[in-house]
Amino acid sequence: MKETQLKPSGRAPTFETHDWQGNPIEPFGSHPGMTLLSFFRYASCPLCNLRIRELITKHQQFLESGIRILAVFQSPLERIAHYVGTQSPPFPLIPDPDLKLYRLYGVESSWRGFARAWTLGIPQVYRAVVTNGFLPGTMENEIHRLPADFLIDRNGRLIEVYYGRDIGDHIPLEHLFSHSLNPTLKMERISNRT
Repeated sequence: MKETQLKPSGRAPTFETHDWQGNPIEPFGSHPGMTLLSFFRYASCPLCNLRIRELITKHQQFLESGIRILAVFQSPLERIAHYVGTQSPPFPLIPDPDLKLYRLYGVESSWRGFARAWTLGIPQVYRAVVTNGFLPGTMENEIHRLPADFLIDRNGRLIEVYYGRDIGDHIPLEHLFSHSLNPTLKMERISNRT
């Protein structure tokens, strides 16, 4: 079933949930800056774990930019704890095995996107599996789920909407930290410093 995809400058759908450790996730308005809401595949996904490592490495830069990270997985909390949770990310990991948030945000699956990663993204797959040791384990839900990223301001407005074209395609971090990004983000950064 084709989900309805969201558009920039629209309203971000609101939700209430908990992270994998049982902590409530605060609504967008309770955070003084921006929120990067990132959707991943399953908790043992090598490419997902590689991206989480990248987010962990850049976490200080996110904080300095006034951006908090929320990472959603299509896995139950036990699998998150066993796989991606072992990286101890300094941001919430949200289990969504019923795919409620995926549907709410129009995050889709694609066999073409799955195949594209294995044909065009071989270096990334190799880096994830061989270099970093992110071996695939238990898979929950759809193996061909595509990632998606949403940059949301404190008023719940979608600043950036990025639907991945393949199973390892996320919004480039350089784009999020770019000074040429939407003027609204620049204003958010300025207001967060005062």
